[in-house]
Amino acid sequence: MRTELAYLLVFATAALSALVLTPLTARLGHRWGMTSSPGGRRRHQGTVSRTGGMGIFFPFLLALAVGLALQIPTADPKEPRRLLGLVLGSIWMFGIGLADDRWDLSPRLQLLAQLVAGGIAIATLIFIERVNNPLTNQVVVFPMVVVVVVTLFWIAGMINTVNWLDGLDGLAAGVAAILCGVLAVHMHRVGQPSVAILPLALLGATLGFLPYNFHPARVFMGSNGAFFLGYALGCLGIMAGARVATVLLVMGIPIADVAWQIVDRVRHRRPPTQGDRGHLHFRLLDLGVPQPVIVLAYWAFCGVFGLLALSVSSRLYKLLALLALGGAVAAVLALLARRSR
Repeated sequence: MRTELAYLLVFATAALSALVLTPLTARLGHRWGMTSSPGGRRRHQGTVSRTGGMGIFFPFLLALAVGLALQIPTADPKEPRRLLGLVLGSIWMFGIGLADDRWDLSPRLQLLAQLVAGGIAIATLIFIERVNNPLTNQVVVFPMVVVVVVTLFWIAGMINTVNWLDGLDGLAAGVAAILCGVLAVHMHRVGQPSVAILPLALLGATLGFLPYNFHPARVFMGSNGAFFLGYALGCLGIMAGARVATVLLVMGIPIADVAWQIVDRVRHRRPPTQGDRGHLHFRLLDLGVPQPVIVLAYWAFCGVFGLLALSVSSRLYKLLALLALGGAVAAVLALLARRSR
């Protein structure tokens, strides 16, 4: 079978099954009492189901099964083990997310679960072992202790970034779709078709979910979707040849926002895990910017930096772009925080 046809089958399976399944998962949320009502950080209208993550998770697994059935050849004998780690860790974080949506788990328990997910990734050879120094173009190989610490931080960081990003209708799912598209293009270009189907499966699932999640949302992905999505994206960034810089560029705004919130909360002697409306998307919404405009602007910025990651080969230029993006986000957040005070 031609590679392009395999890509199409995997993507279509995920997208169509998500389109069909998502409304059904929304009904389950209402039946199980796993819903969000207006109040606190949420200012939506009416009661909305929080089980939409099922509409991403199960189509993703189904598309992966189709991809495996196509038997796309690979030259890497360790690839099946990494795929196992992606699936097992995704199942684990999806289950933890469902438990959080049902019983509101404590931040410590959530962090412990995220570290377990990172352990699953490491045990299945999904880890950050080496990076390219953008200043010298030399490869830096980490000792095993550093590999474990960096990988655990990366996985937990991606899970929390996606979870905190999921504050406006369609925001997290759209950004995740853009990152999946960028990773799929990169994997295809470097001759990894058997790996490229993984982000393609997640791309199809998120796009099939988005029509129900865009403003005004009829269903939220909930923690079950955000936790699973964050883990999957973190692993895919590593499985794509440790494309950490690519992930950082596409996710630059959300990651800089998370870093700012942690520093700001600690500086004001508040727990870093305490939710508030200090995130950039919430601050823009409180200023009166329409929700769809904020979401589309996020998508546009992430898409532009995704194209930059694909078109610019210089690691130094990517580093400079990342620093400029992070500095710009920090400056905007500082300005908005001063204005709100």
